[in-house]
Amino acid sequence: MTNDDTIVAIATPPGRGGMGVVRLSGERAMEIATGLIRFPALPLETQRATLGEFCDPQSGRTLDQVVVTCFRRPHSYTAEDVVEISCHGAPVVLKFLVECCLKRGARAAEPGEFTMRAFLNGRLDLTQAEAIRDLIESRTLYQARVAAQQMEGAVSARLKPHKQVLVDLIARLEAGIDFAEDDVAVMEWEEIRSRLDALRADLGRLVEGYEYGRIVREGLSLAIVGRPNVGKSSIFNRLLNEDRAIVTATPGTTRDLVAESANVGGIPLRFVDTAGIREAHDVAERIGVEKTFQAIADSDLRLLVVDSSQPWTEEDTRLLRKMRPLGALLIACNKSDLPARVRNADFEPFISPEAAATAAPVEVVWTSALSGDGLPQLREKILALAAPARDLGAEGEFITNLRHQQLLGNSLQALAKARRAAEEHVPHEMLLIDLYDALRPLDTLTGATYVDDLLNLIFSTFCVGK
Repeated sequence: MTNDDTIVAIATPPGRGGMGVVRLSGERAMEIATGLIRFPALPLETQRATLGEFCDPQSGRTLDQVVVTCFRRPHSYTAEDVVEISCHGAPVVLKFLVECCLKRGARAAEPGEFTMRAFLNGRLDLTQAEAIRDLIESRTLYQARVAAQQMEGAVSARLKPHKQVLVDLIARLEAGIDFAEDDVAVMEWEEIRSRLDALRADLGRLVEGYEYGRIVREGLSLAIVGRPNVGKSSIFNRLLNEDRAIVTATPGTTRDLVAESANVGGIPLRFVDTAGIREAHDVAERIGVEKTFQAIADSDLRLLVVDSSQPWTEEDTRLLRKMRPLGALLIACNKSDLPARVRNADFEPFISPEAAATAAPVEVVWTSALSGDGLPQLREKILALAAPARDLGAEGEFITNLRHQQLLGNSLQALAKARRAAEEHVPHEMLLIDLYDALRPLDTLTGATYVDDLLNLIFSTFCVGK
């Protein structure tokens, strides 16, 4: 696999459709396309759609009318010559067109190779390339907006000013060491510490925002748990706005896990309706209860549904105690349209400030699956627990990728070492080791910093040797 090859692939999803696209990229893309497509006139105009006929190379008969768009380097997705051939979406025609391209010297593209070429040719950085995958896989409009912002370079744009501060600091220290005889002023320790503190504070906010970014990118799961006949399936259906789970007055109707995804505030949330927890009456119900406990452990969030029209039971208390250590928890006091027999005092020990100080938060919402009362508040509470940092800033200004979070964490560790070194007034040569260690992870995210970059900054800023 080399960048000298011309590559070809079907760029649209498998299956039949109104249209399909075959994409070529490389030095021979134009040559191969014009050898297979009959055009009214040549040469083709770039960045303009041209109607043509895809002909059988042996018989010369027209197989399909196509629309061809050409992009000349570097003004294309891969920064190479690119040709996109739009056919009718018959899989047999698309496949045959690719085979014809292969016979004329193209090579079948590897997965992701068009985007890899865009990266290798400087068209995209790694954060933008990763955002393209996120955009394709997005399940909500909010996810798509975040990915689109990152695809346009939002992460790199967010990091580059801080990287420039770090490069400036390195250049100043290097200049003070290497060009001391030219009267380059040595940076004061207080200024060094001040710059490092500002850098660490802002990068630290980015790292802290990763948890919300991860939720936006990957979504969450919520297990709906409770005793039989408290309204779990009714709440489940209300949250989904559809009758997905069977609802009857007979306890134990739900015996297996029922899962469905919905968009809650732009975050894909997977709701899991579980079997009612009680002493099982048969093998099927016992297996359902076992699956319920597994779902409780595996979910990111848990929603305990209780029947507020019935007295609080010991089983409710046992369930609450079992779920409390696992993380954030919501309690839905359902059937609020009926006279209440559950009181706040029943679960007060679990939601008091003293309890909240030693465990994850517990939120209580009074709901009625019958009338819909409290359902908007329940959705808001779910979103607040799922994404407590969702007001971090504009779309794309938080990180959503674990690799980015780890790299920024590595940079912060190196900056912390540099801060301690500056506090102890270690020699600048030793301090620079930590600063370069902090710079390398940022280079991985935004592109390399070369020696020439530092030298140009030194000479242009400090006028050395004038």
